[in-house]
Amino acid sequence: MAKFMVLGSGGFGLSLSVMLNKFGHDVTVWSAFEEEINEIRRNGENKAKLPGVKVPESIKLTSDISCISENEIVLFGIPTSFLRKVAKQASKYITPDMVVVNTGKGLEDGTLKRMSQVLKEEIPNSPVVVLSGPSHAEEVAIGMATTVVAACEDIKYADYIQSIMSNETFRIYINSDVIGCELGGALKNIIALCAGICDGMGYGDNTKAALMTRGITEIARLGVAMGAKAETFAGLTGIGDLIVTCTSMHSRNRRAGILIGKGTSPEEAVRQVGTVEGYTCTKVAYDLAQKVGVDMPIAEQCNNVLFKGMDCHIALANLMGRPKKHETETVWVI
Repeated sequence: MAKFMVLGSGGFGLSLSVMLNKFGHDVTVWSAFEEEINEIRRNGENKAKLPGVKVPESIKLTSDISCISENEIVLFGIPTSFLRKVAKQASKYITPDMVVVNTGKGLEDGTLKRMSQVLKEEIPNSPVVVLSGPSHAEEVAIGMATTVVAACEDIKYADYIQSIMSNETFRIYINSDVIGCELGGALKNIIALCAGICDGMGYGDNTKAALMTRGITEIARLGVAMGAKAETFAGLTGIGDLIVTCTSMHSRNRRAGILIGKGTSPEEAVRQVGTVEGYTCTKVAYDLAQKVGVDMPIAEQCNNVLFKGMDCHIALANLMGRPKKHETETVWVI
């Protein structure tokens, strides 16, 4: 049994908390919002973010972040835009013998940094493990079979998290390619947003299959340019996460995309759906691609739709009308 501090009482943080508690771990959940903690205490669930999933009374709930000091593993379930702020608050209570685990999937606006880079800057003396892969909170919480990846540059910490968190419903593989695992998890949100847009426009399976296939190609292209391994994008944190996010209605990125494809403004779609990581990530990824000189046509057209007012039909026509080329790219030569 291990002692976990889960920072964030949203869907994924709570789902992991319920799962870990079920398999005998000591779990404390923290939220910056006292009203959210009180709502969970009152209703036994987070009706807004994880409806229908009961939070056992044996899971401790708090808005006091200093409780971190009583735990062994600190698991961040914080949206990308708030991660640095929370990490800064948490850092004074995290000691070098604790393992930090991040589950958020995104890139930091402005700095263009991956989430593990943000955590290492704010918590420099503790190991950081990335937990990523196809894992909808709604399914993890009710015990549906799920497989993910624990990634760390020092593989012994990934191995530790694998041994502690794996159970009969949650299987963890390990990987040392942190860059690839993080970029796959972050950038797939852009493609899922586009998949939803295509759904909203009335396009079918052919379109989505093309989008997903070419999408993973440009994700890998950027990843390899950033130092990732090409084979990582053929795994759980690449194509695996892409499949689940592009095809499921659990995906907030896809749901927001559907609204946009039907004519709702991007800003209003995000307001209606809630946290849509692909929205900000599109801009950051496009800026990053330009910085390193990598061609990402889907991200570029998505950026045009989200932030430059381009009509979705024009964006799709731009993609279909690109210069003819060979399908096979050297990025896939392993």
